[in-house]
Amino acid sequence: MSARRAEDPSAPLRSLRVLVAGLGVSGIAAARAAATAGASVMVHDAAPAAVERGRVELSSRVEVIADPVAMLSAGALDVVVASPGLTPSAAVLLAAANAGVDIWSEPELAWRLLDGRTRLVAVTGTNGKTTTTELLAACLDVPAVGNIGRPLSALTGAPPPLAVAELSSFQLHYTHTLRADVGVVLNVADDHLDWHGDRRAYAAAKARIWRGQRSSGGYGLRGCDWAVGNLDDDGCARLVADHPPPAGWAPFTIGEPPRDGVGVLDGVVVERITGTQPTPIVGVDALGVRGSHNVANVAAAVAAAIVAGAAPARLGRPLSEARVGAHRLEVVAERGGVRWVNDSKATNPHAAAAALRSFDSVVWIAGGLSKGVSFDPLAADVAGRVRLAVTIGEAGSQLADLTRTHGVETVEAGNLETAVAVAFDRVRSGDVVLLAPACASMDQFVDYAARGDRFRELVGAGATVGRSAR
Repeated sequence: MSARRAEDPSAPLRSLRVLVAGLGVSGIAAARAAATAGASVMVHDAAPAAVERGRVELSSRVEVIADPVAMLSAGALDVVVASPGLTPSAAVLLAAANAGVDIWSEPELAWRLLDGRTRLVAVTGTNGKTTTTELLAACLDVPAVGNIGRPLSALTGAPPPLAVAELSSFQLHYTHTLRADVGVVLNVADDHLDWHGDRRAYAAAKARIWRGQRSSGGYGLRGCDWAVGNLDDDGCARLVADHPPPAGWAPFTIGEPPRDGVGVLDGVVVERITGTQPTPIVGVDALGVRGSHNVANVAAAVAAAIVAGAAPARLGRPLSEARVGAHRLEVVAERGGVRWVNDSKATNPHAAAAALRSFDSVVWIAGGLSKGVSFDPLAADVAGRVRLAVTIGEAGSQLADLTRTHGVETVEAGNLETAVAVAFDRVRSGDVVLLAPACASMDQFVDYAARGDRFRELVGAGATVGRSAR
C-alpha cells in the first residue's frame, strides 16, 4: 500500500502498517490504540529496557522490530508515530522522510482515531502548560491529557465530549490534521533549540496549535474556533504576527483587560469577553497558586474556559481551590526563617526567571543540561535578588559565569547533594533556597521529577549527604 493513503484522516487505521518509534508512556499508549483500531503495529526502541516494558504491556498485539530503517527503505511501512524524544534528525525519521512515509505524533494519531468524537481545548507555551491545563480541566470539569502525563490516545476507547490537552512543541511538530477548538499559547521563549534547530522553527511548531481553526462551526462561544494568547509576552506577540490565528482571538494580560479578553483590575481577575464591561472572576489573593506568572496562567485559563462555553460565574471556585502540582514552586520545608522551594519544573531560563521574580534574598540552585539556549535573559532577575548562587550539572560553569559577572557570590557544587549541603551551610534567616535549574535534568537525573524528589529528600534529611564534599 502507498504511504500516501495515510494522508487521508478518514482512512481506516486497520489498513495501515504503523511503526511506533519510541516506547515511553505515549509510545505504548499509541501502539495500544493503533492495535485496538486494527492497524498492523510494529514497535522499536533503542533501549532494551523500553522494549521489554513494551513486550510486557502490549503482549502479542504488536511486533518488535530491530531495524526500522531497513523496513522503511523497503516500503514496508505506511506511518511512523514518533516519540517526542526523537529529533527530526534521528535515523528512523530521516529514513521515513526519504521514503515518503508520513510521520505523526501520538496526539495526531489520537486525533484521527477520535474522529471528531471529542472536542479539544489545547494548551502550549514555553512555560506554564501543565498548570494552565490543570486549571482549565478544573474549570471545565473535563479530563486533562497530553504531555501532562495521560496520553491523548488513552481517550480513544471511550471518548469524552471535551478534553483539555497539554501539547509540547515536539508533539505539535508532527501534527497535520489535529484541530483545537480552543488553542492557547501562553508564552514563547527560546527552548529546545537543540531539537528544533532554531527559534523560528520552535515558534512555528507552537503556532500549529491553531493551524486549521475554523471561523464557523466551532465549539463554545460565538460558534467559532478560538485562539488565546498572552499580550504581555513578546514571543507570543511575534508568533501572532508571523502566524495569525485564523478565527476568534481572546487575549489575556495581568494588566488592564483588553476588549474580548481577560486581565486584572484592582487585584481581581476580570473578563471582557462576554460583555464590554469588566466582569469579576476571582481575587488574586484568593487564588490557589502563587506568583505573577501563575496569575497569567489563571487569566489564560479564564479566557479559554469562557470561549469554550463556560459560564464566568462558575470559574471562581475551581480557580480558588486549585493547587499547583509537585515541582512547581513547591515549598518543601520551612525552618529557622528559611523556605526551601522546589521548582525543578523550571527547565529553561524563562521559567527560572519567573521563579526568581517570586522571591527576594534567594539562595539559587541552578544548572543541569543546557538545551542550546542563552542564559543571558536571567541577568536582570539575578541582580538584586540572588544572594548566593550554587551551580550544578553540565551547564553549571556557564551559569556561574553569569552570576559572578553580576557580582553574586557563587559556588560551583557540581551535583545536587553538594549544592544542598552548601545551601545549609550558607543560608540565613529570611532566605529562600530555590531549586530553579533553568536547565533540563537528563545529565544527572531521569527527569525533572526525579531531580525535584531528590531535592525534597535532601532537604528533609538535613542534607547530610555530600556535606564533606564541599
